[in-house]
Amino acid sequence: MSGEVVAVASIRLDIWLWAARFFKTRSLAKQAVDTGKVDVEGQRPKSSRAIRIGDALRVQRGDEIFEIAVRGLSASRGSAPVAQALYEETQASKQARDELRLRRAAERTGYQAPEHRPDKRARRLIRALGDLDAL
Repeated sequence: MSGEVVAVASIRLDIWLWAARFFKTRSLAKQAVDTGKVDVEGQRPKSSRAIRIGDALRVQRGDEIFEIAVRGLSASRGSAPVAQALYEETQASKQARDELRLRRAAERTGYQAPEHRPDKRARRLIRALGDLDAL
């Protein structure tokens, strides 16, 4: 199979999510749908739900939330450009994801990794601090 867009009227949601490269495997896509991380037209679907061109999806993958419109259907997983042609992300969704990415980067700017491993005394102090949580 070449991974091209297929001329069908509808396709299973979990297969489409896998083909559009939102999830690495079809079973992960099915699990995401079953746990409520995917909405179709504002409703919680089953993984076998048939989606069509023009449907609005909301996909949560980790911290990122994608709000997309289905632009093509495919039952096979192709290259990234082919997968990106299957959907169109809303401008508000892109902006929200960019802001989240910038916020995470800003939170990391003050962190500096230690230059070397902790010595014996420092390990004892770290272990003692860890014991405080057990109280």
